[in-house]
Amino acid sequence: MPASRLSRARRYLVCEPRYFDVQYAINPWMSENVEVDLDLALSQWNTLVDTYRELGHTVETVEPEAGLPDMVFAANSVLVAEGKVFGSRFHAPQRRPEEALYAAWFKAAGFDVHQSETVCEGEGDLVPVGSHILAGTGFRTTPDAHREVQEFFGMPTVGLQLVDPYFYHLDTALFVLDDENIAYYPDAFSPGSREVLQRLFPQAVIATREDAMAFGLNSVSDGRHVLVAPRAEALIGQLVTHGYVPVPVDMSEFHKAGGGIKCCTQEIRA
Repeated sequence: MPASRLSRARRYLVCEPRYFDVQYAINPWMSENVEVDLDLALSQWNTLVDTYRELGHTVETVEPEAGLPDMVFAANSVLVAEGKVFGSRFHAPQRRPEEALYAAWFKAAGFDVHQSETVCEGEGDLVPVGSHILAGTGFRTTPDAHREVQEFFGMPTVGLQLVDPYFYHLDTALFVLDDENIAYYPDAFSPGSREVLQRLFPQAVIATREDAMAFGLNSVSDGRHVLVAPRAEALIGQLVTHGYVPVPVDMSEFHKAGGGIKCCTQEIRA
């Protein structure tokens, strides 16, 4: 039997989906012809927030703004590590107004904010694990941003090449289980990047394409509890086998825009 896993209280920033919609297509999941059930989206989002609080985590909110339907995806806004904030510079012009709004929230909360000099989409492509930062590229965040992140945080930053457009952000193909391990879908990565992940994380949980397409890897773990998409059934079974406690949370309305649990969750690491 695996050792008992330990949870750690986290601090999260979220944004209410008051204006959530699919008004443009900037990834393969989005279609301008799709209709969003806003009441369902609000209900699912509230369930996510309530679940975090029930597990003992702190949840803070940034005020949404009309005309920014993707602002709900708070994870893309910045990376926070060791109390330092690295602000995003979005690839899509439709999302660029979000940059100043999130930066203002962090400044009001007492943080200094460094704005990326090149395209970088926060925790969408930057995933801290232990003493490293895993950094995705290929569709959004640039390799130049990886170098800038390493210089800013002084943490080894490991570049990973994404090759499947359905997994356009690293957080759709990989998530952190605890300070030593991850779960990921290998075929989302180039051959060399797969080898890097195998070397760094030989005990990783390996997900199927079905798990990944169900947004199973857009999950959030506190070290013990894993908030995960209910349809990622094989992954849920693996998590149990490895000693984690899956907490299924349905965010299916957000899948229409290419997002899920993690996309809606920014972690503030003091």
